[in-house]
Amino acid sequence: MNPSQFLGIELNPRAAAIADLVIWIGYLQWHFRRFGDIPPVEPVLREYKNIECRDAVLAYDGKEPDVDPKTGKVRSRWGGRMMKHAVTGEMVPDPINQIPIYRYINPRSAEWQEADYVVSNPPFIGNAWIRERLGDGYAETLRKAYKDVPDTVDFVMYWWHKAAELARANTITRFGFITTNSIHQVRQRKVIEFHQNQKNPICLIFAIADHPWTDEGAAVRIAMTVGQADSSNIVRVAQLGTVVQEVEAGTPEDSADRVEIYWESSGQILSNLRSGADITKTRTLQSNQNLVSRGVMPGSDGFQVQPSEIGCVEPDLLRTYFNGRDLLHTSRGHLIIDTAGLDENILRLTYPKTYQWLLERVKPERQTNNDPKLCREWWLYRRANTILRAALDGLDRFIVTAETAKHRVFVFLDSMVLPDNRLVSITLSDSYFLGILSSKLHICWALASGGTLEDRPVYQKSICFDRFPFPDPTPDRRQQIRELGDRLDSHRKRVQAQHPEVTITAMYNLLEKIRAGQELSESDRAFNNKALVSTLKQIHDELDAAVFEAYGWDDLKAEGQIKSEVDEIILERLVALNAERAEEERNGLIRWLRPDYQAPGEIQTQQIIEGIAEVEVESAIAPVEQQKLPKAFKDQLAAVRDLLRTQGGEWTVEQIAAQFKGATRQKQTILTCLESLEALGIIAKHGEDSSDRWYLAELQKAS
Repeated sequence: MNPSQFLGIELNPRAAAIADLVIWIGYLQWHFRRFGDIPPVEPVLREYKNIECRDAVLAYDGKEPDVDPKTGKVRSRWGGRMMKHAVTGEMVPDPINQIPIYRYINPRSAEWQEADYVVSNPPFIGNAWIRERLGDGYAETLRKAYKDVPDTVDFVMYWWHKAAELARANTITRFGFITTNSIHQVRQRKVIEFHQNQKNPICLIFAIADHPWTDEGAAVRIAMTVGQADSSNIVRVAQLGTVVQEVEAGTPEDSADRVEIYWESSGQILSNLRSGADITKTRTLQSNQNLVSRGVMPGSDGFQVQPSEIGCVEPDLLRTYFNGRDLLHTSRGHLIIDTAGLDENILRLTYPKTYQWLLERVKPERQTNNDPKLCREWWLYRRANTILRAALDGLDRFIVTAETAKHRVFVFLDSMVLPDNRLVSITLSDSYFLGILSSKLHICWALASGGTLEDRPVYQKSICFDRFPFPDPTPDRRQQIRELGDRLDSHRKRVQAQHPEVTITAMYNLLEKIRAGQELSESDRAFNNKALVSTLKQIHDELDAAVFEAYGWDDLKAEGQIKSEVDEIILERLVALNAERAEEERNGLIRWLRPDYQAPGEIQTQQIIEGIAEVEVESAIAPVEQQKLPKAFKDQLAAVRDLLRTQGGEWTVEQIAAQFKGATRQKQTILTCLESLEALGIIAKHGEDSSDRWYLAELQKAS
């Protein structure tokens, strides 16, 4: 073995030279450890030129300024220089400071040297920073060159994708990467899922989803993954590591030595870097659709107004503005100008003070933006979120949670509050839903499915909410959860009203300590007496028990069970319930969470949510001749229901089938309809086996 076997690609010439030197140092250290004081073969240092100085993901023949064919001018963007505004005195972008955008000639995926193994620690550049750090032209060219890689991923995933392609083609034996720990978030893991679902897929044989790291002196969180072709027989049992202890020491190296990792063997590591229940295979449920959205994205701090500045703008356009810090820490008391739906002329004529405020504070920023729409409509938000506004219409409150936070907490906000883009807004006003979302079951689901950013869990609505199967409780159990949800929200707000310095984060930090059985310090006890965290724990415990009962999973309430085992059972059952709900929806049974908004005017053949919608008994004309049995399941349900409503009496499966053309050959379909209608409480039956007779449940109530 010698340094010629270690190949590399590095864009920075200085870093490439250092890498070459480090390989030789490592080689010589290995030599003397193995051979003692026997000197290495002369010459000791040789020039193998095995570290190539070039781009590792994008190759091109050259680059030149990108000329806009419409204007004939070189495309450019703001270069980052600021200047003081002559009127406000605030620092604003200097519109004169422009840098060119380049066009890359003959761009393509970079070729890597022939090797057996690939190991890399690529640059930690988040998706939102690729344009800023590498340039617009590079970002656009890179995304065009990698058509199988989604535009939403971080820079490191282009390395991961390329290595996975080589492994699937059996060009390399194995690959391993150190990446940001966001690799297992939904938008990042699409790359992993892509390669796990191909004809010759890759499999992960080693993973640590969240590990401390130091990047240029800053503490960050990283993930480690090792993959190989699934057809490879080298390693069949995967190793999944979980960091269970971190200790801060004098140096990053000493801290790394004290990290403790719990290892488990797994038959399969999933794309979210977990084993066990495969949440990634769950389906989006129609019942949960169109209810969750991120808040607004103003796109400029110039829209915000301090309480002392209210007189500078018309109050009609001001709204309270909340972000994650306002929610979980101390509210800043900020107001924001909301110009949604106003054109420039109406704003200037009707709200002249607000117009001037935005002219001085927002327009200078927008002038340097490359988005022509933002430049043209400078007085409007980057993202006004008309979907959220429509969903909030008619509600007095709604549920929010911080997208990225240490603790997953759900809180009611008044519908007049405008949520920030980093708040996930759930447009449900019933405290029953706040109770379900705040329960151990949903928190377990959200933590397992949403991924993390650094060391903080991320709530991604597309999987954390849209795929979550809500329970189907009795009216009494629903009311119990509703009352507990109200108690939870009221308790926290009452404590904060009496003690404004108490934050949600501080409450849940102490709650975490109490749950873990840690001994409380004097300051902890004093805070507990003020914030009433023991009472908060009691509410959560009662809520968890009620939600377990709502799902019919009373066996998971018993004390003394190992938390990790209970969590895995919860996930397995929720994944199975998601599949059950998805199958129901394919058959036309949709358990809408907010039917008046999600499905207005639709005939409700599914179970009606108490307090949200009522079933009206529809009058129908008795059929005078055989009708055709509809093809859609929900239409079949309606046809059978209407038959029993109009004809009355008791019916066997055979008698009902005889009322429809060709249905005698579909007795099983009729029976499925009857059983579904019975489960929904619309009809009832008596008798046993083949002598079962079905009748309208309302007749039973009347008798």
